[in-house]
Amino acid sequence: MNSQASFSLRGRNPDVLTCIANLSNDEVFTPPEFANKMLDTLAEAWAANNNGADLWADSSVKFLDPCTKSGVFLREISSRLTKGLADEIPNLEDRVNHILTNQVLGIGITHLTSLLARRSVYCSKHAAGKHSIAKSFNKDDGNIWFERMEHQWADGKCRYCGASQKTFGRGEGFESHAYAFIHTDDIKTRIAELFGGAMQFDVIIGNPPYQLDDGGYGTSAAPIYQLFVEKALALDPRYAVFVTPSRWMAGGKGLDKYRERMLSDRRLRNIVDFPKLYEGFPGVKIRGGISYFLWDRDHNGPCQVQTIWDGQPTGPAVARHLDAYDILVRRNEAIPILEKVRAKGEPTLDLRVSSQKPFGLRTFFHGKPDSKRLKNPVKLFGSQKISYVERSEIPTNAAWVDKWKVLMTRVQGTSAAIETKFLSKPIIAEPGTACTESYLVAGLFDTEAEATNYATYLRTRFVRFLVSLRKSTQDAPKHVYSFIPDLPLNQEWTDAKLYKRYGLTKDEIAFIEFQVAEHSDASPNEEVSNDGDDE
Repeated sequence: MNSQASFSLRGRNPDVLTCIANLSNDEVFTPPEFANKMLDTLAEAWAANNNGADLWADSSVKFLDPCTKSGVFLREISSRLTKGLADEIPNLEDRVNHILTNQVLGIGITHLTSLLARRSVYCSKHAAGKHSIAKSFNKDDGNIWFERMEHQWADGKCRYCGASQKTFGRGEGFESHAYAFIHTDDIKTRIAELFGGAMQFDVIIGNPPYQLDDGGYGTSAAPIYQLFVEKALALDPRYAVFVTPSRWMAGGKGLDKYRERMLSDRRLRNIVDFPKLYEGFPGVKIRGGISYFLWDRDHNGPCQVQTIWDGQPTGPAVARHLDAYDILVRRNEAIPILEKVRAKGEPTLDLRVSSQKPFGLRTFFHGKPDSKRLKNPVKLFGSQKISYVERSEIPTNAAWVDKWKVLMTRVQGTSAAIETKFLSKPIIAEPGTACTESYLVAGLFDTEAEATNYATYLRTRFVRFLVSLRKSTQDAPKHVYSFIPDLPLNQEWTDAKLYKRYGLTKDEIAFIEFQVAEHSDASPNEEVSNDGDDE
């Protein structure tokens, strides 16, 4: 028997799958250590549902990775099954052959990754080749399928994944990135087409492509990972385990329906969240962090939520119903604080804050460098600088020009691994001013005193903590203000007053102040948009 049958590649120093570079920001390889954390969570759920039974000692369980890249999930599953089935199938060659031909299946996302996955799982890029540790395949794909698929274009977009025809309709010399698992209206029929007959999977596990980079990665590119999750659940497995960006929990382009579905699904059994940049996948910048979940078809109840920070749990996992709010509040420690705030039934600041483009002016719009030769000049706050425009050039909300205003940058955050400010400093804009869409108008006022008190309120740690619960990336649209109470502005609000008003405990105050750094004591009206970075 080939010594590779014991999957000794996994034990080599270093493991080859810890060394390969990601092909792109859209197709991120899963580190073996992280894949094994997901498999541990799966095995614990299996044991809990099956009187302590060992998942890896069951020769009938079928696993599918519908978006395999490095093959790490299938390799680690095969390694565990090789050990777990030793008593049932003592002969090593027979055992490995059974596992690879009957239990682990995958769908490659590109030609290159399908070869890599076969090399990881079969120890040969040809499953039927002489070096393969699987001895029953008669085709080189084995159980890791890949064939080039094409997008289905309609009005310049793929009707399945939304890919741009201009970007991806580029001929056979390039990968199409039309992923087989999501380019279908009938996933069960698609699976039968790929694997030669109807098939029921016990476990579907994977790390799907996150988005198709149309040139707008991190800004305008639309996510696609949710499409893989939805197709997987449509196959009705016993368990589904996926790692994805955590943006869906509180935002994300086009993810509102997906978030609503996930939060209301009582079959979600576990969520393990890694909010710190780079922690889950070292070296890969995924704003908002990553998380994995375990979906259990037979579960009907609260979900265990666990946060990992610097490699350690921040506290015990807490069982809670995820649909208590319209977003997933990621930190368990934040829930009692938020409940105290909401118990007062006060209106919230999202009713004050404008939508994007408050004056109808795009980010790239710039006025004159000074007000000379303008008949009725308006001071314009824009990206990086102040300019001047004629009042007649303001296309929307012209009446706001004559109000006192508090402006907040729409993009607010840092490039650091840990965000601690969450909002940039507010700008108090006097009457005779407007702004481009680099800003939101956070509030309109009749007096300077009210505007000043409001700006001071927005600078408190308390307010910025409530923002942090809804803000998963640098983007800070009006919905991130939805947990902040709209308080009377006849006084200056400080953190001490706010902590007392809502009856926060010492531990709750300590948690807020650990999460949120102070702004400096300089005037809140000292800066113009820096398009994203805190001070």
